[in-house]
Amino acid sequence: MPDPSSSGERKASDDRKVTTLRLTEMKRAGERIACLTAYDFLTARLIDQSGIDVVLVGDSAAMVFAGNDTTVPMTMDEMIYHTRVVTRGVRRALAIADMPFGSYHTGADDALRNAIRLMKEGRAEAVKLEGGVGIAAIVRRIVDAGIPVCGHIGLQPQSINAYGTYKTRGTEGSEAERIVDDARALADAGAFAIVVEKVPQALAARITAAVATPTIGIGAGSGCDGQILVTPDMLGMNTQFHPRFVRRYARLAETMGQAFASYRADVRSGSFPAANESY
Repeated sequence: MPDPSSSGERKASDDRKVTTLRLTEMKRAGERIACLTAYDFLTARLIDQSGIDVVLVGDSAAMVFAGNDTTVPMTMDEMIYHTRVVTRGVRRALAIADMPFGSYHTGADDALRNAIRLMKEGRAEAVKLEGGVGIAAIVRRIVDAGIPVCGHIGLQPQSINAYGTYKTRGTEGSEAERIVDDARALADAGAFAIVVEKVPQALAARITAAVATPTIGIGAGSGCDGQILVTPDMLGMNTQFHPRFVRRYARLAETMGQAFASYRADVRSGSFPAANESY
């Protein structure tokens, strides 16, 4: 009998609703977790139907959807809107929403209030915060209120103005130790998963071994429990951005450009619409 994983067929277990508990089970079983971002209903539905485990409504929408240079301009109202339309298209995957810059930095009360908004108004199933030791108490407060929290350590895009660069984090011993401490603090605070972004592969593997919490890597090598990519990047829609950690699974910028040009040519020539495309 052929191996479903090699034939592209989905296993029966893949049809289970993904929950925070399911991710923990996957880590314990050594089953890799596949995650992608989504910002609209149609893309979210296609991702969900493909068997992806986690759909992240990322504040990266500020860049790949709205055209900003960083994620910092994203507002709570904008995140709620994107989350609400994405969750309409998700049935099986776990839907996580980013808490945008400024929505949790002013204290635990504001953080909890905004997390509740993402859950109630956006219909998210969990929220994600960037930071480690410094936000552990805020994570604990949100978790204690019954809201699942995913952490995010290593390169933290919301802090880009403090970093001044998107270079790999944790390449020096002192920063590497701080990132390990961040992971442990988030796990102790009750985070159900931790995104590890743009750190050396050996450091990511060390973090993954140090905590029982599932780790989701992006630019962090193969040692994490799962992987996430920004969907427009892996689809080849974002041609201005191609770091080494992004594998392109399609070249949609080329495909879409060709389709738009063909449509324009057909309209100009009068061949569209044809008789069978008219009423």
